[in-house]
Amino acid sequence: MTMSVFSDPIQKYLGPDGILARAFPAYEHRPQQLQMARLVRRALDERRYCLVEAGTGTGKTLAYLIPALLSGRRVVVSTATKTLQDQILDKDLPLLRKAAGIEFKATVLKGRSNYLCRYRLELAETAGQAHLFASARREYEAVVSWSRQTETGEWSELNLPEGSQVRKELSCASESCPGRKCPYNSVCFVSRARREAADSDLIIVNHHLLFADLALKTDVPGSGAQVIPPYQAVVFDEAHAVEDVATDFFGVSLCAFRIHELTEDVERALSQEPNACPLAPMILERIEQFGTRLFNQRGLGIPETEPVRRLTAPLDADELSVQIEPLTEALRALPGAISQLESVEKETFLRRINDLTAGLEFMAAMDDPGFVYWEERRGKTQVFLRAAPIDVAREFRSRLYTTADTIIFTSATLAAEGRLDFTRRRLGLPSSGEQAGGNAEEEKAAAGNEASETAFHGDSGTMRRFVTPVDELLLDSPFDYGQQAALYTPRHLPEPNEPEFIGRAAEEIEALCGITGGRALLLFTSLKNMTLAHALLRGRLPCPVMIQGEAPRSALISRFKNEPSALFASHSFWEGVDIPGEALSLVVIDRLPFASPTDPVVAARVEWLRAAGRVPFICYQVPQAALSLRQGFGRLIRTRTDRGIVAILDPRLTTKRYGGAFLKSLPPARRCSDIGEVRAFWTAGGPLSSAAVVKPD
Repeated sequence: MTMSVFSDPIQKYLGPDGILARAFPAYEHRPQQLQMARLVRRALDERRYCLVEAGTGTGKTLAYLIPALLSGRRVVVSTATKTLQDQILDKDLPLLRKAAGIEFKATVLKGRSNYLCRYRLELAETAGQAHLFASARREYEAVVSWSRQTETGEWSELNLPEGSQVRKELSCASESCPGRKCPYNSVCFVSRARREAADSDLIIVNHHLLFADLALKTDVPGSGAQVIPPYQAVVFDEAHAVEDVATDFFGVSLCAFRIHELTEDVERALSQEPNACPLAPMILERIEQFGTRLFNQRGLGIPETEPVRRLTAPLDADELSVQIEPLTEALRALPGAISQLESVEKETFLRRINDLTAGLEFMAAMDDPGFVYWEERRGKTQVFLRAAPIDVAREFRSRLYTTADTIIFTSATLAAEGRLDFTRRRLGLPSSGEQAGGNAEEEKAAAGNEASETAFHGDSGTMRRFVTPVDELLLDSPFDYGQQAALYTPRHLPEPNEPEFIGRAAEEIEALCGITGGRALLLFTSLKNMTLAHALLRGRLPCPVMIQGEAPRSALISRFKNEPSALFASHSFWEGVDIPGEALSLVVIDRLPFASPTDPVVAARVEWLRAAGRVPFICYQVPQAALSLRQGFGRLIRTRTDRGIVAILDPRLTTKRYGGAFLKSLPPARRCSDIGEVRAFWTAGGPLSSAAVVKPD
């Protein structure tokens, strides 16, 4: 008996004869999307966790949105970028409401800095602070006018330039927000968004905001403090970014600017009550003085050629403790000195003082073996003291997995060498062998799969048994990479560490751009290589040339889409860049994207794994780099009609044994090792019949 379309709610919406297919004549049924949606529905119904790698073009957003909206549960969707948050709210959800007839209420929540603060605007207008914006008077007046008509208060509604001082001064800030004591609390844009979220079926946040909420709920249990209303399920989209965001969020970052902001804000409040706290000005002056001295002293020990220096106990801790002590003593004296202050911001000042003091004492002690500590110079004057957890998995286990019974992790890039073990361990989830009760190490050895050795164990060195079932699903992209993409892997170039590499790489880039007429995204693993290649090739390419940093990211991408060109880029362009069509026909990657071994977090994780008797290069560095490489490769093919070339100029991809782990992780593109084959692929409008296809083993 054939199952009716309507007996399966997922089939009803996403099937070949489903509601969306009937609503849109150009709708493409994708079996992978249907498969993912069914697994997500099962996870929501049965309170399970799951990891889903959904290749580009799968349609994963609808594959989790439809089950989430049909579940009858409050679901939080967490993304890595504000761009995807807005896309879900402005594009995907209206489609489901109109075409599919699903009734729901959804709210986007963003960090406080994304909203105008009515209280700060009032201070600027009435407390004589408008002079702060004298150099940006037109921007300030535009904000005042906009504030009278905006319903959301989101800065994205205004076209202010990046780094706008007006926006910075007038944004809501968690550190300075007086909360319910604010006279504008009832009309606060942040408070309004949170009230709407409390009445919503779907709440769309970003990873940073989700972790901020987890910290509030788990650090002070029972306090009722929260950023996001209570929820039962979480979907992490762009889940490949979760570990890095958590590493930053659950760490410590201190700089002179944070101290200056505190003293400046307290001084502003004191100016409204000049007789309330007679000792406070002197203490604020000491805090400013000791803060400046501390970070100037630390800056002297950081060479300009090596802007990051790792700190180790006991030598660095002893020196740092002596330098920090005068500042912490002055900070501890400030609460008493402002005890008579009546400002609505008084409690926020006390919280900020406590946070700064605790952070400084944590850095000075340097006694948590689960953390790595370092100091860092940015630019010529900015110095930071930083600490980060070595094993973020323990944060997931203690904070996230105790607060939600259903969690879905999804991304186009979660698997290394076709396996999810590496990602499972990074997220603090058991491997499939451990969850089943088997001996994961024996199973791994029997399979001979050393490159898939998992990286992270539990707190005691072994993974605690998970009670919640964890499912996994690997879905290929519906794109035909063998027909749409060529992968060029030259063997004749020198290795990246050799002095002549960048010059030879520039010659390859020139030849490749000559084939495609530009339309090239040139991705570099370092700003140094990007700058050198740009200097060598400027004026030699058959198209206009742009480089990261010369304009805002969004402006560069817009220009790239509208005019055949070559864009030299690094870090921030490796992911989140979506340029379908002929505008992007060539992606060049200079070298395999191994994380820098001098990065303190990477170095600490390598040491930790080695101390546990593991091989860090195989079980951590290679799979991590393979996932990054997949992100870069993924910029090329964005639709079924896209076509182009990915060139990876690092010969280690084909000459080193570990190169196979990278090739197994890439989509099955047409392989070319000679520039002539690349030219033939491009001019023929299709692949070479004699070329090999990269396929996972």
